[in-house]
Amino acid sequence: MSKLIAVVDDEPDIVELVTLNLQKAGFKVKGFLDAEPFRRFLTTQLPDLIILDLMLPDTDGLEVCKYLKSNDKYAPIPIIMLTAKSEETDKVLGLELGADDYVTKPFSPRELVARVKAVLRRPEQRHETKKIFIGDLMIIDLEKYEVRVEGEKIDLTPTEFKILQLLCSKRGWVHSRDQILNFLWGQDKTVIDRTIDVHIRHLRDKLGKASALIKNVRGMGYKIEE
Repeated sequence: MSKLIAVVDDEPDIVELVTLNLQKAGFKVKGFLDAEPFRRFLTTQLPDLIILDLMLPDTDGLEVCKYLKSNDKYAPIPIIMLTAKSEETDKVLGLELGADDYVTKPFSPRELVARVKAVLRRPEQRHETKKIFIGDLMIIDLEKYEVRVEGEKIDLTPTEFKILQLLCSKRGWVHSRDQILNFLWGQDKTVIDRTIDVHIRHLRDKLGKASALIKNVRGMGYKIEE
């Protein structure tokens, strides 16, 4: 499957030039002329790499970079800074904020494509996130054993948390009551499978708006579906 590259630059000609050359190299491309539409795009889809201009009309590209690298959901996405600024201090600042590479205008489109390929070939050095994101609605922190819905912490029992963790580990997969019981208690379970229905009901009551994500598949079990 082709990698998706997001290009954020306030110059339409630059976006068109970069898009054309990346598409010729086999990439899928989504272009943006300022930061706000790009932020909205990130709530629905995550690109494999971001080409980000420093000088945007509605915000500072360095601030966008800082925001992305400080967010667990977006931090793993590589960023190549693209700008007319050539001062060394700007390059250093961008790299210190977490950018993976830096290209100054004017640039060779072939060189930029080569830089994109090189960055995408780099081995992943960041730690895997210990958080599960369900859209922008719910976050499950596996280290802190916390669940937040629209930023608000939800108090769950250990059993409720484990059920939610299991369902979210494979979104769209149906987990039978017996599979959930095995995950919770293994072979030591001494409860009936209908106990799961009670836990699910309590879980839905606590999750509020996010409760709609838990689907009951009649005769089979439960699943998480966005």
